[in-house]
Amino acid sequence: MTQDLHHFIDGKKVKGNSGHFGDVYNPATGEVTKRVPLASADETRGAIAAAAAALPAWAATPPAKRAQVLFKFRDLIIKNTDKLAELLSSEHGKTVPDARGSVTRGLEVVEFACGIPHLLKGEFSEGVATGVDTYSMRQPVGVCVGITPFNFPAMVPMWMFPVAIACGNTFVLKPSEKDPSCGLMLAELMMEAGLPKGCLNVVNGDKAAVDTLLTDPRVQAVSFVGSTKIGHYIYETGCKHGKRVQALCGAKNHMIVMPDADMNQTIDAAMGAAYGSAGERCMAISVAVTVGEETGDEFVRRMTPRIQSLKVGPYTDAQAEMGPIVTKESHQRILGYIAEGVAAGAELVVDGRGIKLQGYEKGFFLGGCLFDRVTTEMSIYKEEIFGPVLNVVRAKDYEHAVKMVNEHEYGNGTAIFTRDGDAARDFASRARIGMVGVNVPIPVPVAYHSFGGWKRSLFGDHFMHGMEGVRFYTRLKTITARWPSGIRTGAQFHFRSGAEH
Repeated sequence: MTQDLHHFIDGKKVKGNSGHFGDVYNPATGEVTKRVPLASADETRGAIAAAAAALPAWAATPPAKRAQVLFKFRDLIIKNTDKLAELLSSEHGKTVPDARGSVTRGLEVVEFACGIPHLLKGEFSEGVATGVDTYSMRQPVGVCVGITPFNFPAMVPMWMFPVAIACGNTFVLKPSEKDPSCGLMLAELMMEAGLPKGCLNVVNGDKAAVDTLLTDPRVQAVSFVGSTKIGHYIYETGCKHGKRVQALCGAKNHMIVMPDADMNQTIDAAMGAAYGSAGERCMAISVAVTVGEETGDEFVRRMTPRIQSLKVGPYTDAQAEMGPIVTKESHQRILGYIAEGVAAGAELVVDGRGIKLQGYEKGFFLGGCLFDRVTTEMSIYKEEIFGPVLNVVRAKDYEHAVKMVNEHEYGNGTAIFTRDGDAARDFASRARIGMVGVNVPIPVPVAYHSFGGWKRSLFGDHFMHGMEGVRFYTRLKTITARWPSGIRTGAQFHFRSGAEH
């Protein structure tokens, strides 16, 4: 029986009335399990109106009281982690431990946002001129929007709305229509935690909903995570309509493997970073840059049996290490890239195509794939595949490897595996990448630091969560004040300087 989902607007479930629906699949079986309503422009404006109506009272709520709601929300997330993980896996396909881990990473940002009273402190300078003081404050931006991807339907929303709401904003979440249920559940948990109605709304939809969110004058800020093509459109359209925009986009993350690397550690790291979540994450390692032919030979020789023995299965299989691809369309797109790589002359050392699981013949499964002898001209090197495909590119030396990393159009994450502290320090300094790992394959920062890339991996000026998130969701106001005492009189016709007495 197919379940019909809903929107969540002004504190209650709202049935979609546009007449348009999207299908939500169980990727392991290929079956449609739910229908998600795709909001019309009017329905989307209704969610914005609810957020706008709730804004004045919530913005005036003391930060400590906002934090109390988030503390309760934190407890509810902990209580419901398994339920969220199961819901996530059933729509996305990733294994339950993987899903549970992503919920925990989102929870870390909630815990960071619980400290909002401290994070909103301004600065004060006494006596900038005679009898004049200057101080600053951070105030809410207004109605904020989050447009989130399918690959982390719980974590990425929790990277956005807890910080925005803690800062005194109200929020409209537009989750991926491929796996929308986690976003709806998170909104219900926020209401249970005591968040006033209208402060967090969830509207499901496609381009019609997105364009309404990007153009409505009541929306002040837009956060996005997804592909570069869509992110560039979000950034241009939102900025054109006067909004503050942060768009975190595509990636092609390189892992440099130096000749002196601990190969046991390196292989373990590459397996998890390339094939965890079926490679469907923007911080996945998709290119291994091996320095020297011997390093490349050893890396491929040791990776091959590990990939071949990778346990692929549905999320209900407790032994599964990798689940299916999220949709049939994504599965076909990845197969197309593999065919392009073979046609371009790359050596497909491990071919994960054609995998069949008994009882799950219609599922969107793909085994791990490994290409060797990939060159920088190939599409599988230049473009984001977003699947369980690892490319090995052989560099003649360290400088050649660094050049490859820096010349790629994406700059999200990178890593270097080495025992040489000088090489690691040099790479961390010179890499033109937003997040760098040293013997850490997926260098996602902890919640009190900030997440984001460089180059075409980010449009906008602010990273996500941490203090960069607080800055994005607040406006800085600076006040210069003088209180006349009756002692000093006389008009001033020029700017005061600190040297005046």
